[in-house]
Amino acid sequence: MKILHAVPGLNEQWCGIAVAAKLLSKEQGALCVEIKKASQLEIREADEVWVHSCWTPCVWRVCFLAIKARKKLVRMLHGNLDPVRLKYHGWKKWLVGPIERWCLRRCDRIVATCEAEKDWIKAYLGKRCPEIEVTDIKRFFKLGSGGVGSGGVESGGVVFNNSQLITHNSQLHLLYLGRRHPLKGLEYLEEAVRQIQHRNDSASLRLCVKIVSNAFGDEKEKVWEWCDVLVLPTLSENFGLVVAEALERGKRVITTDGAPAWGDGLEFRVKSGGVGTGIWFGYGGRLIYLKGYREGSDDERVKLLRDAIERLCK
Repeated sequence: MKILHAVPGLNEQWCGIAVAAKLLSKEQGALCVEIKKASQLEIREADEVWVHSCWTPCVWRVCFLAIKARKKLVRMLHGNLDPVRLKYHGWKKWLVGPIERWCLRRCDRIVATCEAEKDWIKAYLGKRCPEIEVTDIKRFFKLGSGGVGSGGVESGGVVFNNSQLITHNSQLHLLYLGRRHPLKGLEYLEEAVRQIQHRNDSASLRLCVKIVSNAFGDEKEKVWEWCDVLVLPTLSENFGLVVAEALERGKRVITTDGAPAWGDGLEFRVKSGGVGTGIWFGYGGRLIYLKGYREGSDDERVKLLRDAIERLCK
């Protein structure tokens, strides 16, 4: 079977959609092309056409051509139907919604990256929703043990498998690696760190935060070498590629239920905030996952981040 993947931003190394599409196409032995450059000939020669992302004329063009050529059409939306993300520039999405729904309802199937995304798609399309399958992008990465069954967590706190966090001159290095965007939650991270430093002004351990938007190759590896803890305080994430990259390198990670693909297999919780909120752990205690963050107030989000970071400082 000949499979064609049409992807926006194919050559952009920071783009999680492009990375996921390349991994899938390599596994399938498929062709992966820039969505703007996908030709009618390439679509006609394919048996199955995968179209990644949504909301743009380039996406709809490839969908129309695949439907016209009677090819099997598969859509992969990468979190774009998250209710939180739908509200961002919501009037634009409402305006083009009929076109997007027309394309989606004529798919042979839709591929989601986690169960939460499957629910978002069903809610958006209603009764005329095509078949949805879930694929776990995490399988392409060497992440170590999922869950906390290895003894990485005890009831009194986090124990990091017989090793402490590496600190540099009594500083704990916190890294945010990704683009600046209103849905990334950077303001909550900055406020949480400010509050911790204000409350512990005389403490020997200090926090150092680095926000890096673009780093590739050797420069990126230097950033990872500097990092003790990756923090992704997101409100909406299609997958969270940077979380996989951090766990592959043995780094600690703090992320939120805004990246629901990382919410599977977590076992241990520390209560923080109101009902339904708390700090969960996975991957041998290396992943700290904040539940209740997405739907919480600004103060609750800051508190969850502050509590998670302070546990690492103990």
